[in-house]
Amino acid sequence: MFYSWARAGLSRKIRSGYGLTSRTTALLDHIASSTPRLYKDRALLSTTPAYGCIQQGYLFGRAGANGIGRTQLGLSLEDDSVVEKPKITSDSHKSVDFTKVDINLLPTVVLIGRPNVGKSALFNRLIRRREALVYNTPTAHVTRDIREGIAKLSDLRFRVLDSAGLEAEASSGSVLRRTAEMTGNVLARCQFALFLIDARDGLQPMDLDVGKWLRKHAPGIKPIVVMNKSESLDDGAGSLGAAAGEAHMLGFGDPIALSAETGLGMTELYEALKPLLEDHMLRVINDAGYQGESSIEEEESKLPLQLAIVGRPNVGKSTLLNTLLQEDRVLVGPEAGLTRDSVRAQFQYRDRTIYLVDTAGWLERTKQDKGPASLSIMQSRKNLMRAHVVALVLDAEEIAKSRRSMKHSEVVIARRAVEEGRGLVVIVNKMDLLKGKVHENVVKAVPEEVQTVLPQVTGIPVIFVSALEGRGRTPLMRQVISTYEKWCSRLPTARLNRWLRKVMSRHSWKDNAGQPKIKYFTQVKARPPTFVAFVSGKAKLSDTDLRFLTNSLKEDFDLGGIPVRIMQRAVVKNSKGGSSSSNSKSFQSTGKVNERMASDKRAFG
Repeated sequence: MFYSWARAGLSRKIRSGYGLTSRTTALLDHIASSTPRLYKDRALLSTTPAYGCIQQGYLFGRAGANGIGRTQLGLSLEDDSVVEKPKITSDSHKSVDFTKVDINLLPTVVLIGRPNVGKSALFNRLIRRREALVYNTPTAHVTRDIREGIAKLSDLRFRVLDSAGLEAEASSGSVLRRTAEMTGNVLARCQFALFLIDARDGLQPMDLDVGKWLRKHAPGIKPIVVMNKSESLDDGAGSLGAAAGEAHMLGFGDPIALSAETGLGMTELYEALKPLLEDHMLRVINDAGYQGESSIEEEESKLPLQLAIVGRPNVGKSTLLNTLLQEDRVLVGPEAGLTRDSVRAQFQYRDRTIYLVDTAGWLERTKQDKGPASLSIMQSRKNLMRAHVVALVLDAEEIAKSRRSMKHSEVVIARRAVEEGRGLVVIVNKMDLLKGKVHENVVKAVPEEVQTVLPQVTGIPVIFVSALEGRGRTPLMRQVISTYEKWCSRLPTARLNRWLRKVMSRHSWKDNAGQPKIKYFTQVKARPPTFVAFVSGKAKLSDTDLRFLTNSLKEDFDLGGIPVRIMQRAVVKNSKGGSSSSNSKSFQSTGKVNERMASDKRAFG
């Protein structure tokens, strides 16, 4: 194993508490006497450690402010008379401002490694959000799909992919083999890779298998080896040096020691990635003649649409996402509950950017749900509240068998989407399994039952598809965009008040003197459309009046399928001049169901 005295050559200027500590003068003399040859810029180890693949180079020749960084074989002695410090040369090539680069042109970095080495934790660290599920389960694989995000590492920006744990020797047809095949397909569109290992466990046989797998499936990518979970090994006893020596057996060069959980060593990762990413971007910009700022303006001219695919387990949500993307993006199969992470993917449809989110199967959370299952349920609920449009997927085969369109959990999903003010589209999947009369009965009965279960939102669109055969993709996307445009619609105040006069003329207001009169009607916000009715007197409109106004709005302005909110404000006459004032008591009411006013924040980056 590595000699503990090899760490003695580190600089004493490293910050205490995190850095690698220096040894005493006696140990320095011992190193000097045991090293037969000293060059001007480095010292060679005279003996080869037990890991015979390590011959020459640096060992901890460069350490960051926290002492955890790129490990190199060799010694950096402090005595300038013996060893001359290397000169720092200025970077001559042109730098790239990654913050102004189009998101579609950014380089892609994939995180590779065996299960439970901290790939998802590093993914969350790079994108600066807790998007990927992180749970310490050595026997179970939490991540099964490819997650994508935009990494923000200081001034660097790049696409980062979180992959499932690789087991190269998995049996054919198993979930692990299918995830490995999916990772292999993703490598074709990646330019760089970070190969993660667990510094605390040391180099395992599975790590060597992953290294062989990388050489076979990605011969053009030279991965950067990252020793994760290194914070506990920086104890001055040589354990980190031993782990670095083992990492060299992979044959991918000098490893970088860091901790995704605490953030130690991210500076060294930045220094290793920056020249590689800049060289790649310069080649892309020179080849394409790309102008960054103009593309950014075009990107901001149209806001993306956030579409969440939700439903019970095993109704075909992941298959539907692959059909919409027209690629095998997420893992699918007959097993229920395959999806754990909520997978987010971006694609273009008719010059519009759409973010798709495939959520885990929606179940009612119980006390027995612990670990990844419980985290998946909470993440699905969070993504439902973030979305603009919610696509609720139903199983046509189960509908035909049970003679019910929606079960209790599906009704809960739909009502929660409406309460949060999101657009709703109902999708009936697996229509290819129904034939003849059964097919006709389902097509006729489902829209009627959906409207009966959700009376507070009229005109909910129902689309019949077969995700496995790819049927219904175009009608589905047209309906999603139509629902989104209604959700974002704004109506002019003059047009609303002309409509209000017509509505009041055919309502009981014209005959009832005691009925509160609406003096003014205006829209105050969109997403979803929210209106304010200024009512004369202190009395407020009844729930019946509000339902009448809501239904009239949806019918006359084609706002079916989205929640519409109406608030009211009292306008009281002044006692002196008889003029009205709007500074009086105000109150809001949107009916029995739509009383919650949800935040309209967009949490996607």
